[in-house]
Amino acid sequence: MMQLQECGDIVTSRLILIAITPETIQSEKTGDNRLGELIGCTIPANWPPVDWEPHVLDFFLTLFDQHPNQIGWFRYVALPFSDGFRTLIGTVGGGFIKPEAPHEAEFGYAVLPQFEGRGFTTEAAKAMVEFFRNNERINSLIAHTFPSIPASIRVMEKCGMTYDGEGKDPGTIRYRLQLRPPK
Repeated sequence: MMQLQECGDIVTSRLILIAITPETIQSEKTGDNRLGELIGCTIPANWPPVDWEPHVLDFFLTLFDQHPNQIGWFRYVALPFSDGFRTLIGTVGGGFIKPEAPHEAEFGYAVLPQFEGRGFTTEAAKAMVEFFRNNERINSLIAHTFPSIPASIRVMEKCGMTYDGEGKDPGTIRYRLQLRPPK
């Protein structure tokens, strides 16, 4: 069960997904050690996740410049209830509506290795699927992974997504969930 908070945060049964802001992105990008203070949690030493692509932070900042009222659309950080929201464990987000596919959103997720295998990634991903399902502009949801990461494929399948062909980057595959009939 997902609940959207007034501030844009999402609460699930075991997680709070906190919407990032330009300030939190800038902190993460510069490594100024304020991210934990801004979010109100501890940042593990192995943050960000190993497969995180730093150029995405610049992309998010550009999106916020273009769409300053869209906090909650781009990325969330995940904190578990089990430790009283003290530890940042992962990230989930997306929603990049593209001009060439205006009714399609893409999302992604990552969790730190010490929190894998507990269902947190699936829970966060399912919350994002519901977030997109509740947006009438989005008909189709996609996600990409490598075929060599079966845990990621399993997360997508648990979200109802199915294999949809080769991905946009070399060696990747795409999964899709049709949320409603195409417009």
